[in-house]
Amino acid sequence: MDEAIWITIGAILLLLILSAFFSGAETALTAASRARIHHLERSGVARAALVRRLRDDKETLIGAVLLGNNLVNILAASLATSVLIALFGEAGVAYATLAMTLLILIFSEILPKTFAINHADRVALAVAPLVGIVVRLFLPFVLAIQWFVRIILKLAGEQGTASYSDAAQEEELRGAIELHRGEDREIRDERRMLRSVLDLGDVEVGDIMTHRRNMVTIDASKPPTEIVDEVLNSPYTRIPLWKDDPDNIVGVLHAKALLRAVQAQGRSLEGLDILAIASPAWFIPDSTTLLDQLQAFRRRREHFALVVDEYGALMGLVTLEDILEEIVGEISDEHDVAVAGVRPQPDGSYIVAGTVTIRDLNREFEWSLPDEEASTLAGLLLYEARQIPEVGQVFDFYGFRFQVLRRVRNQITSIRVTPPKRRGATA
Repeated sequence: MDEAIWITIGAILLLLILSAFFSGAETALTAASRARIHHLERSGVARAALVRRLRDDKETLIGAVLLGNNLVNILAASLATSVLIALFGEAGVAYATLAMTLLILIFSEILPKTFAINHADRVALAVAPLVGIVVRLFLPFVLAIQWFVRIILKLAGEQGTASYSDAAQEEELRGAIELHRGEDREIRDERRMLRSVLDLGDVEVGDIMTHRRNMVTIDASKPPTEIVDEVLNSPYTRIPLWKDDPDNIVGVLHAKALLRAVQAQGRSLEGLDILAIASPAWFIPDSTTLLDQLQAFRRRREHFALVVDEYGALMGLVTLEDILEEIVGEISDEHDVAVAGVRPQPDGSYIVAGTVTIRDLNREFEWSLPDEEASTLAGLLLYEARQIPEVGQVFDFYGFRFQVLRRVRNQITSIRVTPPKRRGATA
């Protein structure tokens, strides 16, 4: 072989290396973690900022990389064909096709892309400067190709490119949270809290409020001594006051404000004006989202609000602690009252009070019961049954079995829930 053939073979090897670079760069830059790149950019890593800028215009990035990759692949194949024709005659075309297919497939596609996908962030940071130069170099050609492609797509009925919407970003974030798998209690708690933060804008206060039937209220017309006794015997620091009618809330009494007034009054409580001590009641609609209400609590520096429906009727109350519990789970202190909730049974079922919310069950046991039509388990049973069930009736839906254990008048108070068996569980 003469010197020209060796030079051509050397050029082919160089082109294969360039092809491997383009293939690996494309894979790494598209597969790199957006969250990690953003974190590195915030930490001051200059190459992370470059990766982010390249990804922001992904259409131009892909166009430039594909243009470079196809250019070197076609040129390498052409040179190989010319060399093998010179060596083997017309049969060199077949030899060149077979040889270049194997070389490009193995060394310029599979090998670099496999390495890049396994080390996407590291490779993306390494190749970003060179890719940036390639993008600037090929930009006029890429823009011309994009213009031509858009014309063809428009003729084919395609109106435009899809944008990366807020909903799509949220779905990607939820997917990343679900990938944070593990059966350790700590990992489950982290996953549950992250899900709950994203749900704050979708859940309404009506879904988590304390129902009016379970509210502790005080008649403001009672003697001051009786009101003080009721406050001291209550586990709550803020208690609504009503007058003439339990639905007529006239203020909210804070235990600390009451104690200050009692101290200032001395031993005698006669003449203590309870309504003057109480704060004005803050009413909010039951359709307010938890995210909006959390911001309102922070803005007003309050922890307590009364919930009304569209007709202005009292529905219940919601506190800052209720919203925080939606994120971190149940928060108990030494004054909390133990309430009926969920009791696991030896057979894998659960005895659940009808007032337990579906969100609490889904969060605690990672179930997927729907909470769009009802907020409590009893409400879900009524919605699905389309009737008021009798004690002992059994219903199967969403893969769960529900048996009514107790009913007080028309209220379902206790339900046995048998969840579907997990994969791998023995019968």
